[in-house]
Amino acid sequence: MKSQNFSFHHPIAFWAGCIAIIGGVLAHVPMFMMGRHTGYQMVGMEMDATMLTGMAMIPLGVLLAMYGLMPRIAQMHKSLHGDSHLQFHVADGVPLNGEHWKLVIVLVIALAVDVLKPATLGFVMPGMTTEYEISKQTAGVLALVALTGTTVGSVVWGRLADIFGRRAAILLSALMFIGTAICGAMPAFGWNLAMCFLMGASAGGLLPITFTLMAETVPAAHRGWLLVALGGVGTSAGYLLAAGSAALLVPEFSWRALWLLGLPTGLVIIFLGRYIPESPRFLSNAGLDNEARAVLARFAGTGAAAAANAQAAVVVAEQEPPAGGIAQLLRGSHARITWGLIVCGVAWGLVNFGFLLWLPTNLGSMGMDATAASALLARSALLALPGIAIVIWLYHRWSSIKALVLFIALTTATLLVFFGLGLAQVQSTLAMVLTTALLLVSSSGVIAMLIPYAAEIYPVHLRGTGSGVIAASSKFGGILGAGFGVLGVFGHFTVSALLIAVPMAVAALMLIKSGIETRGRGLEDIQDLLDAGRGTAS
Repeated sequence: MKSQNFSFHHPIAFWAGCIAIIGGVLAHVPMFMMGRHTGYQMVGMEMDATMLTGMAMIPLGVLLAMYGLMPRIAQMHKSLHGDSHLQFHVADGVPLNGEHWKLVIVLVIALAVDVLKPATLGFVMPGMTTEYEISKQTAGVLALVALTGTTVGSVVWGRLADIFGRRAAILLSALMFIGTAICGAMPAFGWNLAMCFLMGASAGGLLPITFTLMAETVPAAHRGWLLVALGGVGTSAGYLLAAGSAALLVPEFSWRALWLLGLPTGLVIIFLGRYIPESPRFLSNAGLDNEARAVLARFAGTGAAAAANAQAAVVVAEQEPPAGGIAQLLRGSHARITWGLIVCGVAWGLVNFGFLLWLPTNLGSMGMDATAASALLARSALLALPGIAIVIWLYHRWSSIKALVLFIALTTATLLVFFGLGLAQVQSTLAMVLTTALLLVSSSGVIAMLIPYAAEIYPVHLRGTGSGVIAASSKFGGILGAGFGVLGVFGHFTVSALLIAVPMAVAALMLIKSGIETRGRGLEDIQDLLDAGRGTAS
């Protein structure tokens, strides 16, 4: 890899792949435009030769682009297996400078685009259900397929980030965004299911990688709050983009336009790729110390202070323990903390995609009007908005692990309050609004800290994999939530609140025992403490 930011191992292959993917998507536009006289309904249309050729061009383009991003085999071996190499601190003592803020802005945009794609699911469902003449239950399979895709993608892309690099994985995810834009031109519901799985895989993969790159690039003193803020701002912006796009495009171009947005938004990430550096820690781990120093020099500041910081960033050579993939996360010094975070992620998925999803229905069964139930959730969400600022402050100023455990405990307590309200058959709107708002605040705080915390605690050769596994656990909880909903487990929130509170409480207890403080500590220092077996008390 060259030291320049916008270089590739095989640039001709990468750009040829990009052209093939873009051309493949554009080949679907003529048939889409044929539907302009019928409200852009394409159901039942026969795929013409141009569209079929375009579909073949997309996987070919993805393979070409992957080859263009692929490092040399020797470099892959070094990044997979720990080697004697220089460990780099990214000038942890310097203040935030323009390069840091440029990276933060670019990653916020990338995360917003990442959230935008799956967030459009809710807005395409009504139009899709009508056009394909399918039931709501059949349409619901689309959400389940997308969640499955995000679960698989989080694990696969996390591993790719540890093999090929953080930047390469981000760009590959963006290319998948572009390719899955053809969802908007599919004449059959089955094709949408297949494309939706791939869309979910790319979306689920990008999320943990952005946190991984941020954790390895910003100074330790600012790492925690920037990671949490990245998640909060990027997620909010993504949902706002989804809602705004639906309001502007659906009335004119139907629900299909929301899928076609994958083309321009994916291109935005590709363009911004020139401002996304590779992680210096990944470069060092792959044996590319000169390239790592070049990236460090960019983020060290300016002038004489920059030169001093760049020199101070180099530490003595160390022996990295051999990598073992996902299996290594579940044994040794990281096993207990990994299992605690996985249990927390699954429990959060059950809350978000199970309990909260079915709450309006359950409130309706208690006699509350459907409109009033929706308004209740809206008011509760508004009350919960300031919660992200509290999360950032606690994570940055108080303690990373204690803040995470606190919000897990608050979520558990709120679920128990719901259990008590249901048991006592309380139907007070005020009580429901306040309890729902508290649940939204606490559960939002948990997910805002969960993946950023995971991005801090794993060694460089497993950081992408570890972040991906923890992100996948939250999506897997969503799959369980959707499945339990079909089975009727969430038919009444009294029982379901108690059932979900149990794994939440277990996660809190596990992390109290195994969690480690990351606030203000260098990533290498965190690894030293974990290897020494020191937990929260340290």
